[in-house]
Amino acid sequence: MQTHLLLRDHPRALALRPTVLEEAPSGVLVFEEYNGQGPSEDKAMARLLPPSEFEDSEWRILNARPVFGCLGIINVQKECFVAIVTDCVSVGRIRAGEEVYRIQSVSFYSLASSRYDDLDLSSRENWETEEFDQTNITSTTLQHPCLQLQKLFSIGSFYFTPDFDLTKTVQARTSAASMVSGLLDFRAKLDRKKQMDLDRGGFLVFSIRGYVGTEHVYADDERFELSVISKLSCKRAGTRFNSRGIDDNGHVANFVETEVVLYSDQACYSFTQVRGSVPVFWEQQGMQLVNHKIQISRGPSATQPAVNRHFKELVERYTVISNVNLLAERENTGESMLGNAYNTAVQHLQLPTSTIQMCNFDLHAECRGGNYENVSLLMKTLRKDLENYGYFLMDSDDNQIVCTQKGVFRTNCMDCLDRTNLVQNEISRLALTHFLDNRRVDHRRSLDGILSRHAHLWAENGDGLSKIYAGTGALKSAFTRTGKVTFMNVLSDATRSVNRFYINNFQDKARQEVIDQLLGKLSGQKSIAIHDPISDSVSRLMTARVKEYSSSRKITIFSGTYNLNGKNFKGELLDPWLLQHFRWSEEEPDIYAIGFQEIIELSPQQVMVTDAEKRKVWEQQIENTLNSRKGGKSKYVHLRSNQLVGAALMIYVKSSIVENIRNVESAIKKTGIMGVAGNKGAVGIRMEYGDTSFCFIAAHFASGHSNYEDRNNDFHTIHQGLTFLRGRTISSHNNILWMSDLNYRVALSNEEAREYVSQGNIDALLRADQLQKEMRLDRVFSGYEEGPITFMPTYKYDNGTDIYDTSEKQRVPGWTDRIIFRGSNLKQLQYARAELYTSDHRPVLAIFEANIVTFDREAKARLQKELYQESLSSIKLTNTLPTLPRRRTPSLPARPSAEIMDTLVDVSLDELEAVQLPPPSTDSIKWWENGGELPKSDRRQTTKKNPFNTQWQDFNHRPSLNSESSWIPISPVPANNGNGINGLLKTMPSSVDGNDNINININSNSNGSGSLPDTYELDASASISVSNAFGFWNNKQAT
Repeated sequence: MQTHLLLRDHPRALALRPTVLEEAPSGVLVFEEYNGQGPSEDKAMARLLPPSEFEDSEWRILNARPVFGCLGIINVQKECFVAIVTDCVSVGRIRAGEEVYRIQSVSFYSLASSRYDDLDLSSRENWETEEFDQTNITSTTLQHPCLQLQKLFSIGSFYFTPDFDLTKTVQARTSAASMVSGLLDFRAKLDRKKQMDLDRGGFLVFSIRGYVGTEHVYADDERFELSVISKLSCKRAGTRFNSRGIDDNGHVANFVETEVVLYSDQACYSFTQVRGSVPVFWEQQGMQLVNHKIQISRGPSATQPAVNRHFKELVERYTVISNVNLLAERENTGESMLGNAYNTAVQHLQLPTSTIQMCNFDLHAECRGGNYENVSLLMKTLRKDLENYGYFLMDSDDNQIVCTQKGVFRTNCMDCLDRTNLVQNEISRLALTHFLDNRRVDHRRSLDGILSRHAHLWAENGDGLSKIYAGTGALKSAFTRTGKVTFMNVLSDATRSVNRFYINNFQDKARQEVIDQLLGKLSGQKSIAIHDPISDSVSRLMTARVKEYSSSRKITIFSGTYNLNGKNFKGELLDPWLLQHFRWSEEEPDIYAIGFQEIIELSPQQVMVTDAEKRKVWEQQIENTLNSRKGGKSKYVHLRSNQLVGAALMIYVKSSIVENIRNVESAIKKTGIMGVAGNKGAVGIRMEYGDTSFCFIAAHFASGHSNYEDRNNDFHTIHQGLTFLRGRTISSHNNILWMSDLNYRVALSNEEAREYVSQGNIDALLRADQLQKEMRLDRVFSGYEEGPITFMPTYKYDNGTDIYDTSEKQRVPGWTDRIIFRGSNLKQLQYARAELYTSDHRPVLAIFEANIVTFDREAKARLQKELYQESLSSIKLTNTLPTLPRRRTPSLPARPSAEIMDTLVDVSLDELEAVQLPPPSTDSIKWWENGGELPKSDRRQTTKKNPFNTQWQDFNHRPSLNSESSWIPISPVPANNGNGINGLLKTMPSSVDGNDNINININSNSNGSGSLPDTYELDASASISVSNAFGFWNNKQAT
């Protein structure tokens, strides 16, 4: 429904009002800035006003043309903006009454300021080809804070419909509401009528990103509407090299559900498929040229819980899954390594084997040279599953479901674009052909016409999804469209590949940031909450009662650092370092965080390239050491590793806690040679255990005895510049540990230092320690702690000996290898060094105890709802409407007097004197709300006669049934029965039988005096077949 966007200047507010109020009196949705106590940038106010309370004179139309609803509210640069769909175009109809629109433009209006209202956005037609950056904007140009979001919405990949839930398939809609989250909470708190008013007004718009295409086709004189609908998941949305693989919640990158719908007046057919990135932890870092530099970032044991979550969700939604893996199988390639990890994960799924099938098909090898006809070999393999899964079919006349789809195909290649789209088109074509054959569409021309339009839509679908994820149209789309490949098609694909290389390597980072901003995933970004005084009160109560929906436990963390000086593993046991703490305690650490420096020799040839082979050797040795301890009770799994040339960081955890660890990410920051070389810098790994976040850093600072200022600069560069996904920094975490070669030295002469070393005078050496001095002066590691140092300097030794450096340089002994920490819930239990002789450094270790908090989401939601209801019921609602007098229902008294009442309104006098009544009420005018006096009865129009007592009192005027003022009682006996009311009233005590019926004996005891008997009871059993006795004025009854 179209709406007008209105603006009130003072105080500033925005409003959405239907263009035609008479047709849909749903009210007016008003948005205002929240100006109450506390931060206002993450709150807004929304009200749904009835039309009668909306003062038109205070408002003016802000947008000349009608708008098409609100997408939500977003916080950008600490300011609230309302997203309004200002232009759209119809794509077509999916089914009867289900029309889809493509969003052409979205405008963002501030709730706080008018300075962005009139910005010239006339150049939006070039936005599809513009870069998502701001480097060409001068400092004097007033730029809309939401400009990049406006560009994103304008490129034509967002769709919405006011008619149905576009996020669901036809089967899901037939069988059974980020930015808009705050408005959904607002809607949920409205009563049912206001919810219906809000929905009927078309104020809130639910959009999808993906592709929607429709075509009209004819077969055997029957008109069909053929549609392809692809919906991209927002759970792990992003661009090609920035969003890969799976996350800890089981969501995969580029996950798309595609549905083909064929609708006519007789039947509705639907067939659904899905695609998604390979569901293991993998990534591609650095410049991607010809060969894919694929890194599997987690081991199989640490990957399996996320893979289980992914397929469990798919099985719950689709029942049976057939995986079609199109990765190359050639040995020693990134794709084959990824395919092997995928197959291993599927083999270890904790699901019934009947629900998961796996099919591997190397499309590049099978279709080498453009022979894509060989895809038919794959179709033969999948035919049985296709027949078993079937399709959804419904009778369009009576909406009766004929059959349902019982499983889906999940297809993937590397990017889930080109190869995937080609194969999905073939699977869809087979399913559609099977349906048409069953419909007996025998005319070959009709069948070819439908399949031709089907191929065209799938080619357009491939191009649309490819532009979203990779920035260009799909490769191999020519074969999808026409079924053949020409030289010009090959040339076009080569051009698109070059464009992809540029876009993915140089523009995708900015595009990823815009997508994360839209989804509210940037670090520190808060979703806008609609202000609700009760919710604010509930939030305070929830904070006070946090223990009711949370649990905490203590864990132990082993952290260690070791500068290897470029030396290879020589078979030296790591037990003195990794297992030293078991001398004092048998408690096994939950987490091992181990940092290395100079894991490779830092030669000029290697400072620009990372060699992971030596790291893998050390990874294996550490895992063997942890899992081969005599008497060990726990198994440790390799969670995550990363490397920056010489610096490397490895995380191991107990296998029993992997399920509780989420959002594991890694990042690097170079500081060598003006930030270009990786010989110096840091590697960071962050994660969340329950609802407590950790960040581990393995760093290597600048060398040189007196270069402490360079080391200070390295710290600030890393601390501020090492960023994880969605803008998270090191400071964003609850607990931070640095296991690093910080290279701070002891500021003494060599002779002095060695003399103190020989005396074992650690305190004298520490007084000259550069790091402790810089920390006292708050120049570095502000807010961090270091445990007491009780061990001798760890640097520098002659290799393989306990003798400090005797080389020509004779370096001063010092504690270059340090473990620094920050966190209110971290408690250091041990800080020591280990005696290993592989390097000229000694490794350092520290044991920490940490408190982990985990929230029970379901318990939290229950308590929040309970507190909200309690707060709501405790508020005494004041009724602003005047209290109307209630009409009393006449009842029979226990012992009536001879004269029941002395004044009764006699409506027969209405004809004699007119009473001044208020005007009739309307939707906008209600007479009881105008503040006037309520109408009162005229006491002059009274009579002493009691029309209820005509059976027993001797009135001069006995009303007849034909009188205008008479009552007609609804009773089991006729009103003119000679027995009168005596048929209902009896004069003896009643009793209750076993069937709960009141039994009353009939005994007439009228003495003719006109008085009621002393006692009377109603015969309940006699009135079972009739309604209760009420009186109506006979001139008011319907004829």
